[in-house]
Amino acid sequence: MLYELTDLPIDLDAVVRAVRSDAMGGLVTFVGYVRERSDDDRPVTGLSYEAHRELALVELRTIGTEASEKFGPARVAIVHRLGALTLGEAAVAIAVASAHRATAFDACEYTIDELKKRVAIFKKEHYVDGDAAWRENALPQP
Repeated sequence: MLYELTDLPIDLDAVVRAVRSDAMGGLVTFVGYVRERSDDDRPVTGLSYEAHRELALVELRTIGTEASEKFGPARVAIVHRLGALTLGEAAVAIAVASAHRATAFDACEYTIDELKKRVAIFKKEHYVDGDAAWRENALPQP
């Protein structure tokens, strides 16, 4: 599998290739992009990501293993950008392949939710007015 933190743009095709095989009938991807407005509706120019690399990579691998074990055999790849990103750039990409689509969907959702909760990656929003702020990861609403 592929677990990576990168300062370069994410290659989604490479993330998919890391999990794809002829044994896998379902493949689900999730890509998180830098959007033009923050959760509190402030216009942004971009984001910056920092991480404790060693801890973050260990946790990414742990989450991938958990997703595979919890939802049935699945192959999981996770790539997260670090550094400065502008609007429209991919910040995170996840690909999950399994024999069946339900497993792939469930494992992919679990993976992004756990990444947001547990991985030592820190996000700073840069606003149009020149201000900037470190932000908590947004978790899914019930």
